[in-house]
Amino acid sequence: MRTQGTTTTVSREIETLVREHLPLVGHIVRETLMRVPSHVNRDDLTSAGLAALAAAAQSFDPERGTPFGRFAAVRIRGALVDELRGLDWASRSVRSRARQLDSVRQQLSGSLGRTPTTREIAAALGVAEDEVESIEEDVQRAVVLSLQGFAPGTAEDMVQEQAAGPEELLLHRERLGYLTHAIDALPERLRLVVTRYFLEERPMAEIATELGVTESRVSQLRAEALVLLRDGMNAQLEPAMVKSPERPDGCVAKRRTAYYAEIAAKGDLRSRLALTDHLGAPVARIA
Repeated sequence: MRTQGTTTTVSREIETLVREHLPLVGHIVRETLMRVPSHVNRDDLTSAGLAALAAAAQSFDPERGTPFGRFAAVRIRGALVDELRGLDWASRSVRSRARQLDSVRQQLSGSLGRTPTTREIAAALGVAEDEVESIEEDVQRAVVLSLQGFAPGTAEDMVQEQAAGPEELLLHRERLGYLTHAIDALPERLRLVVTRYFLEERPMAEIATELGVTESRVSQLRAEALVLLRDGMNAQLEPAMVKSPERPDGCVAKRRTAYYAEIAAKGDLRSRLALTDHLGAPVARIA
C-alpha cells in the first residue's frame, strides 16, 4: 500500500515528466501540421497530444529500459492519428476529382504556355466555373503535404513514426532539406504564398491584400505552388514520378526544368542536413 509520501513523490515525478516534455508535443504537432489539410486545427491536435503525454507519464515504467521521450512520442503520435481519423473526410470521389483537376490544369498549362484560368479549366472539364471553385476548395481541404511526393494519404501516413533508424532519419532530414530548397527556388509570388500561408499561417485575405489580388487568385497560386513543389521534390528524389511534358520544348517545360535544376544547385547533402538537427527538428536559419 502506497503511503502519502510515496504518492506525492510519484505525482511530482509525473508532473516533472510532463513539464519537461511539453516541447515534444509542440514539435510533433508542428511536424504533423506540415502534412495535413489546412483546415485541421492546431489546438485540437495539441489537446490530443497533451492528453497523450499526461497518460504516458502516468503509465511509464522506467525499469523497462525505454527512454521516456521515445515512449511518449509513440503515444502522442498514436493520439494524433486517432484525432486525424475523425477529421479525414476526404472521400475517394474528392481524391479522384483532385487528380482529374490536376491533369486538366497540366494539359492546359502545356498547350497555353501559362497557368489556365478558372473559366478555361471549367470549359475543358465541361462544368460551370463555380463547380471548379467548389472542387478547388475540396481539393485544398483534402491535400496532404507528404514529403514523399505531397500525395493524399491516410491518417497514419500523416504522422511519422519516431522510432526511425539512423538511415531513415538521414533520409527524412535530406527530404526536409530538399523541401526547404524547393520553397526557396519557387518564383517570388508562389514562394510568398507558400511562406505566408503554410509557414506563417497568415489568413488568405491578408495575403490577397499584400499581393493586390483576390482570394480566389491566392488559392490558384497556392495550388500551382503545391504542384510545382511536388514535382520539384520528385525530380530530386523520385524522377520516375515526374510526368513527361506534352511539349518538351515549350516554355512551361523549360521553366520547370530550370526550377528543378535550381533546387539541385542550392546545396549538397551536407548543406541539406545542416538545416535540421540530429533529431530532424528544423534549425534556425540566418537571414
